Amino acid sequence: MSRRKVANPLALAVLAELLVEAMHPYEIGRRLQEHGNDRTLKYTRGSLYMVVEQLERAGFVVEQETVRDTQRPERTVYALTEAGRVELYDWLRELVARPRNEYPQFGVALSLISVLPPAEAAALLGERLARLDEQIGEIRETVRKATDDGVMWIFLVEDEYELAVLEAEHRFVTGLAASLREPGYVQAWEQVMGSRS
Repeated sequence: MSRRKVANPLALAVLAELLVEAMHPYEIGRRLQEHGNDRTLKYTRGSLYMVVEQLERAGFVVEQETVRDTQRPERTVYALTEAGRVELYDWLRELVARPRNEYPQFGVALSLISVLPPAEAAALLGERLARLDEQIGEIRETVRKATDDGVMWIFLVEDEYELAVLEAEHRFVTGLAASLREPGYVQAWEQVMGSRS
């Protein structure tokens, strides 16, 4: 994988918005929200402005003009450069085509779950299942509303992906919680952990 000059995923979204037309960072943020990207990208107004500055330093965007509105403060409009267009397509193609190893915190917790007493671990996984059920329900409702409003399926693929991941996690957690309750595991855990106390 190539090393990016600006590696923040928010930068990729900014480049994609500027592909459509030049705009100021405030408008970029509004469009990201409008397109639902704020569900997959975590950012603040400050971090958005910082990313735009980083993209400018990298030569991917350039100041096009400064606009002054009597009711609003002065705003700088940014445009995508040819280098920015190349970066957008190269980076996006890489992310779509090549799986990356990601290190979610739940994976860390699973690697250490044997430290917890089986009944407690199973109960905590039950709490996780309840939260997963809530998230799954929320995403299904979001997709349903968007579909009813005529949003094309291609603009909902990140929601469909997240739904598939959450449903897979739900199945996995359900099976793991059941395994932790099995007498054989409980007995083995007591033998191993009992010898450490």
